[in-house]
Amino acid sequence: MSNLLFSHSYYYKLDPKQWKNKTPFPPLGTLYAASLMRENGYEVRLFDTNLLDNPNSIEPVIQMQLPEYLVIYDDGFNYLTKMCLTTMRDACFDMIAIGKKYGCKVLVCSSDSTDHAAEYLEKGADFIILGEGELTLLELVNTLERGENTDDIAGIVSVQNGIITANPKRTVLQNLDELPIPAWDLVDMNEYKLIWRESGQKFTLNIATTRGCPYKCNWCAKPIYGNRYNTHSAAYIANHIEFLRSSYGVRRFWMCDDIFGLKPNWVRSFNDELKNRRLNIRYYIQSRVDLLLKEDMIDLLAESGLEEVWVGAESASQKILDAMDKGTKVEQIYEATNLLKQKDIRVAFFLQFGYLGENGDDILKTIGMVKDLMPDNIGISVSYPLPGTKFYEKVKDDLRQKSNWKDSDDLDMMFNGSFKTNYYRKLQRFVHKEYRKSQGVSNFKKMAKNPFELSFEKVVSVMKLGYYIPSTFVDTFVLKKLQDDH
Repeated sequence: MSNLLFSHSYYYKLDPKQWKNKTPFPPLGTLYAASLMRENGYEVRLFDTNLLDNPNSIEPVIQMQLPEYLVIYDDGFNYLTKMCLTTMRDACFDMIAIGKKYGCKVLVCSSDSTDHAAEYLEKGADFIILGEGELTLLELVNTLERGENTDDIAGIVSVQNGIITANPKRTVLQNLDELPIPAWDLVDMNEYKLIWRESGQKFTLNIATTRGCPYKCNWCAKPIYGNRYNTHSAAYIANHIEFLRSSYGVRRFWMCDDIFGLKPNWVRSFNDELKNRRLNIRYYIQSRVDLLLKEDMIDLLAESGLEEVWVGAESASQKILDAMDKGTKVEQIYEATNLLKQKDIRVAFFLQFGYLGENGDDILKTIGMVKDLMPDNIGISVSYPLPGTKFYEKVKDDLRQKSNWKDSDDLDMMFNGSFKTNYYRKLQRFVHKEYRKSQGVSNFKKMAKNPFELSFEKVVSVMKLGYYIPSTFVDTFVLKKLQDDH
């Protein structure tokens, strides 16, 4: 059977903020697709772009291997690919051109190509695979291998007789356990371990226990797995963890689901599987504050090894949460945070500024919440109009020529919000400074009570108050002027 060269179009080095973190994850979605194709008799290889900085580096690989198919299959579990960063799109276009230069049949599956199929076809791609792609890819390649017509294959877009033709969408896979374990052997794991070593953090691999999200936040795009929520069995995930531990010695995991543990009793079953197999792991997740408050969820998570949870706090203004269709309450953020801290689980907040209707008072509420609750980490963004969302439909007439960020630290306001881009970029840095200042003050108080119980990191945070106090004082006036200038 024909051979397939798998790749993807995310380059950590082309996103300076992410590369600085030194915590790259292998392309999990790509590995799932490669594993399924290999299970069905195809020869598969991987050209992993994550740790590279130039799409042209794929040319000598294609020249040497001469694959029949170049499959550019992005990792749909990596939320950064949803932002369809301009630089990454251009890199993909270059890869398509190189593939065609050497006679490859080029197949592309990504959130961006799902949203902008015509642009990728114009650059030379033969087929765009829409949304969740494993089963579509298998059917498509099987059909091409038999020399048959592709008109009836659900979930593809192609050019037929000079016309771009989109076939009906494919129903998402419901029984995720049908998929084989991802093809981790295709990854140079030592290269990832070396980068993680530079970060100072324990090496971590990414696992997805679910696909999709049933919630209706109106700014959240779901181009790959949709609004459905499907789950691997707890036994499948325990098998996966067991394999990664025995093969690579990994004991820490990033559960990269949009929402972890939503299905009733799943976390309890997962906890039981870990206990029965004596799998002692640590992991971190994304979740919602309302979900965390259900029954004994936090107790089970703590017992199974959860060390950190990122919650979509977004805002401390109920007006803004309601406008987002978030479905959570500000008081739930407070309650869940306090309960998690009682269990020694780290709490991190995703915060979003710039949503329609947000004013200065709403922003102050959010800053106040951060100072009140002192999460262990924060991630700040501005509202980003992703195609296919209600939010995008609300602001699409305001979008200027720029419709994508260049990288994840761009923070450009691409619609007419309450304030201009310079304000939000300054605000993002100001909130981080206020957060660090509050940490330093808290640690100073602890030092005064128990001077011998502080870590080196906490002492450093106290010393940095000499920078953060005057800096935030100045920034307050700069932000006020930027507000007034709007």
